[in-house]
Amino acid sequence: MVGDAVLHRIEEGLTAAAEVLRDYTPGFIDATRKSGGDPVTEADEKIDEVLRELLPVEGDGWLSEETADNPNRLGRHRVWIVDPLDGTREFIQGIPEWCVAIALVEDGVAIAGGILNPVMDQRIVGSVATGVTLNGAPAAIRPLDRIEGVEVLASRSEVRRGEWDHFQDGPITVRPMGSVAYKMGLVAAGLADATWTLTPKNEWDVAAGAALIAAAGGVVTYPDGSTPTFNNPDPLIPGLIAIPPGIQAAVKGLIS
Repeated sequence: MVGDAVLHRIEEGLTAAAEVLRDYTPGFIDATRKSGGDPVTEADEKIDEVLRELLPVEGDGWLSEETADNPNRLGRHRVWIVDPLDGTREFIQGIPEWCVAIALVEDGVAIAGGILNPVMDQRIVGSVATGVTLNGAPAAIRPLDRIEGVEVLASRSEVRRGEWDHFQDGPITVRPMGSVAYKMGLVAAGLADATWTLTPKNEWDVAAGAALIAAAGGVVTYPDGSTPTFNNPDPLIPGLIAIPPGIQAAVKGLIS
């Protein structure tokens, strides 16, 4: 069960990240390349440092995109899974589709999370025990019961590569967008219909969103319909579907 102290810590983490981000102007950001070619900025690294000092208490594990992985996390009951800045490319380009993403995982289940997009003034926080809030007000997933006309938020890079072409003549509308964590946060807050990615992602990309979708009354699965787990030895997962429960069967038929 998630207590108020955990949610307060997530809120504190998002506030601390926002303070770091005050020193940077999206669209006017210097970046370097990591070994895999992905961009990283000073802001990514500073937020990672701040959250690593603030969030874990004694006994907690830690998994972050910007911290060297420590296998000790695998034996921990609770693990913080963090993307200090999901959507770094959008951050660099000045596109307001990025966020700070914080998740708390307990025995492999994402139970609480927080997502902050300061440019859009959106702070989405919640847990499976308490539900979800958007800027402090209660929020929930949209109660959809049919796939026709549903707007699905899709990875802009996946759309550009043609991975969504086969959906273009179907019953859904595809809307390209940046950060996967941010897309999931919008769905959890009732600001968008649905989102999914059939391309492998890392746990830090989706753990916060998975917690918020579940807390908001939605359904989160791997592309094959199975239930995702977190804090795995290999943090790469096969993709993720985040949708209202009323369209689960229709989405399964659409992507199979």
